[in-house]
Amino acid sequence: MSRQQPKQAPPPVQRLRIRYAKRGRLRFTSHRDFSRAFERAVFRARLPMAYSSGFNPHPRISYAGAAPTGSASEAEYLEIALAEVVDPAAVHAALDEAMPDGLDLVEVVEAPPVGLTDLLQVSHWRIQLTATVAEAEHAVAAFLAADEVVVQRMTKKGLRDFDSRAAVLSLAVSVDDDAPLERSVLDLLLRHVEPAVRPDDVLSALGSAGGLEVVGVPLLTRLAQGPLDPDTGELGDPLHP
Repeated sequence: MSRQQPKQAPPPVQRLRIRYAKRGRLRFTSHRDFSRAFERAVFRARLPMAYSSGFNPHPRISYAGAAPTGSASEAEYLEIALAEVVDPAAVHAALDEAMPDGLDLVEVVEAPPVGLTDLLQVSHWRIQLTATVAEAEHAVAAFLAADEVVVQRMTKKGLRDFDSRAAVLSLAVSVDDDAPLERSVLDLLLRHVEPAVRPDDVLSALGSAGGLEVVGVPLLTRLAQGPLDPDTGELGDPLHP
């Protein structure tokens, strides 16, 4: 006897785009853990989610450009599809109440027509180091002067080589005003490429190219991500392209 085909789910009637932040200890939340927490929040908020078709329907949630585990971020994005039209402000309030502190909703809007993945082209990072400004400046100068700086990182497909230099659009050093001693902070503009180059890859490259010694675990914070304006060099807003 043939297995009965599952009923096809109706198409969504509304899509919302969401910006959220990972702060404090919640920066150590993995993408899988976050997706589980968000789905629980969706259930507690009783949102009229649209569901996928098939034998195991699941709520239509699209994630894009998630920061590496351990990184703080003020600019993470996802989209949800709904079976009913709902006021984005009401969704913001309901989800914010249901999410754990440290995983905080920043803004909820009607999804623009441009695809989210297409808009996430560049990330702006702040990297706090224990190195002095002079040490960091020496390493950054050597890195920027190089045509190529290859680093290695273990991936799901094994050990991979990455040219970290090609992905860096800008890299500058300043004094970390939040640190008790004279320590440095890096301001990094990083292009999203394949294979992906992460901020920790850039730190590894600063060590190999300029002798920078990274002590402890640097605090990596994504300040923004979005499309890059080629004329001004500024990042656009994926919620309001």
